[in-house]
Amino acid sequence: MTTIHLHNMVALMEDTKAQRFPVGEAILLRRGQVGTVIEELGEGEAFEIEFAQADGQAYAMLAVQAEKLIPLYYEPIELTAAS
Repeated sequence: MTTIHLHNMVALMEDTKAQRFPVGEAILLRRGQVGTVIEELGEGEAFEIEFAQADGQAYAMLAVQAEKLIPLYYEPIELTAAS
């Protein structure tokens, strides 16, 4: 089981409907859409995710169940350290 923590970058595992703020128009967040964990909900059962443009301007925030997220990694894990 992969653990997700506050401030982790994650990606959606399926298309998800959301609302763009502050205007409230319906948008579709695509499978693979990248966001940042901003809050843990229900002891890790779900997470509040902020989705932002490349310039840092947030366009959506929503709660997503943990099993619908995949954490992103930027550094490899040394195999000797993992065993």
